[in-house]
Amino acid sequence: MPPLNNILLVINPIAGGNDKSPIREAVKDACAKRDLKLDIYETTGEDDEDNITALSKKNMPDRILVSGGDGTIVCIADIARKIKVPLAILPSGSANGLAVNLDIPKDLDRQIEIALGDRLLHVDMLTINNHPSLHIADMGINAALIRNYDEGNIRGKFGYLINSIPTLIQEDFPFAFTIHANGETIDETGIMVAIANASKFGTGANINPNGVINDGKFEVLIFKKLDIWEIIKTLQGDLDMDPAFVKVIVTDAVKITSKEAIALQVDGEFVGNETHVEASIIHKAMQIAVPDGFLA
Repeated sequence: MPPLNNILLVINPIAGGNDKSPIREAVKDACAKRDLKLDIYETTGEDDEDNITALSKKNMPDRILVSGGDGTIVCIADIARKIKVPLAILPSGSANGLAVNLDIPKDLDRQIEIALGDRLLHVDMLTINNHPSLHIADMGINAALIRNYDEGNIRGKFGYLINSIPTLIQEDFPFAFTIHANGETIDETGIMVAIANASKFGTGANINPNGVINDGKFEVLIFKKLDIWEIIKTLQGDLDMDPAFVKVIVTDAVKITSKEAIALQVDGEFVGNETHVEASIIHKAMQIAVPDGFLA
């Protein structure tokens, strides 16, 4: 692997509602100790993709470090994929699902050590209705919760908690889905359809225990009913894939349709209420810095 010389740090200052100055200063110190040139870009929500792409083409970073939640990370990952620069994650969102799936530790010093290290993994990327995804997207009850969270004023996990009960009361589930994959068409009803390139949500809930982030496939999981006991087991990482609770389809492309518009989220970001969703995979689309031993 070529030596590192230039680093670009992208920070979403509002992700997770926490102060990013310790991250900024720690990366500055680490780069100074390694004699690495560092550029820092803070997102504003306006023209970030164009600005980061232009900055990257100008300064030619050897690695892009991103501090933010899953939505920020996947946006920067798509830029990194297009310009063929490895990505490193300093998770600082509310849930940090991608970091959980990549075994990125919570200790900042260790995160930076991994980010500037030489262990890179080629990972798959999904496109879901033209949105990039590295993690998990879904239609149904979880996406509705994220939509309601986005419309509220309270951030962090507490914000998700206080929106969960109103979401369960207000949503008209189960939903009816038609799923086209692997040359077959099936009709199913359920509370949620997940499109999973990984295994876990940021909470640690293991909804897709067979998920591998670089195997050229993804899983479509139809969760059929609101089973509290199965949900508790899922939150404990102990989903047993009971077919009465969840149906699994392994594929590299899927089309999902419904008569009624259903909430859709991609990697923790609510993208709209949709009646038609298409997803496909880009195998080994890009490189991400990971801890030693991950998928070794």
